[in-house]
Amino acid sequence: MTPALDDAALAQLFTAARTRYGWDDTPMGEADLRAIYDLAKMGPTSANSSPARFIFCHTQEARERLAACVSESNRAKLLAAPATVIIGFDTLFYDRLPQLFPHADARSWFSGNPTVARETAFRNASLQGAWLIMAARALGWDTGPMSGFDKAAVDAAFWAGTSVETNFICSLGRGTDAGLFPRLPRLSFEEAARIL
Repeated sequence: MTPALDDAALAQLFTAARTRYGWDDTPMGEADLRAIYDLAKMGPTSANSSPARFIFCHTQEARERLAACVSESNRAKLLAAPATVIIGFDTLFYDRLPQLFPHADARSWFSGNPTVARETAFRNASLQGAWLIMAARALGWDTGPMSGFDKAAVDAAFWAGTSVETNFICSLGRGTDAGLFPRLPRLSFEEAARIL
């Protein structure tokens, strides 16, 4: 069996990790962004469908273009981060299944059913977005996922002419404690779960 991670690793990934609102000036390079993606892509998806698509807004111009699409409360923190990734989902993800799932005709499971295809794309891209957050944390970066944005504006600004739609966005970098408040409560096991 694979041994459990130690407390320090669990703290980095879960118990001490926080959604960041403030960012220091530590730069992120292209190699850092590629390393995050290369780790995140290894997380599982249904039929290895991998429907998430990522745009890393790294340049000042790209971050300003994205900042124009977010709520006023998110604008400053997005611009302060060295990068913000747009996590999208490709509604035609199944066209890649012959490459990603070559041992069965998985494309036919989705190509004639847009409702199932969209649901599968959204669910699995959400999962991939979570893998990306965990990959960034595992590599020593902080994350600031957010949903306060105009989806239609982001779609038009970044995915126009494609089959991709925006799911959520997430700032990346070295976080500061600016704007943090004490950790909010979580539901207990008894409140949120059952064992049958």
